[in-house]
Amino acid sequence: MAEAWKRCSTCKKDLAFGSLYYVCSVSTCNRKRTGLFFCSMECWEAHLPLARHREAWAVEETAPSLQAWQAMQGSSGAGKSSAKPAMPSTSSLSAATGGSSVAPVQRRSGGERRRVVDSPAKQSDAPQEVLVVVSRFKAYVKARHGMNTSDGVFDKLSEELRRLADEASDHARLDGRKTLLDRDFAFLRKRK
Repeated sequence: MAEAWKRCSTCKKDLAFGSLYYVCSVSTCNRKRTGLFFCSMECWEAHLPLARHREAWAVEETAPSLQAWQAMQGSSGAGKSSAKPAMPSTSSLSAATGGSSVAPVQRRSGGERRRVVDSPAKQSDAPQEVLVVVSRFKAYVKARHGMNTSDGVFDKLSEELRRLADEASDHARLDGRKTLLDRDFAFLRKRK
């Protein structure tokens, strides 16, 4: 019988039964055939440059106990290796993650609980730079309305785009999605 439940996808260190591990929040990293598991935040962060995710964070999970794993294997057939992790322990995650913030534990369907750990990119404030292509916007206004555009317009326009993106993201989150869709902006228009 194997002494380890899985192996870390980055450093190949064994993940023991009942130990804490991390998975990526992006669904492509959690597919049955891909199944990436990480022993530490450092190993999770090491996969980011190759994965090229737009936005991702680590999700802390707890490996099943040996008895629970054997029971799952017995009930689902010996050939299958995908299992839902057990409830995470309440150990201090901030020491393991170098003090990164931890979102509250989220309840999932079936009673499963997950703890979401923000990535460093998500923790920092969003950039306050201009969000539009200035030259194209100026060309559009000139061609369509015959007017010049002041540079002060782009800060205000970017603020408005951030506000719209925040409201649309809230709508997507309430809808249970992690992807912003065009219908989230259409909803904002209907609401006004």
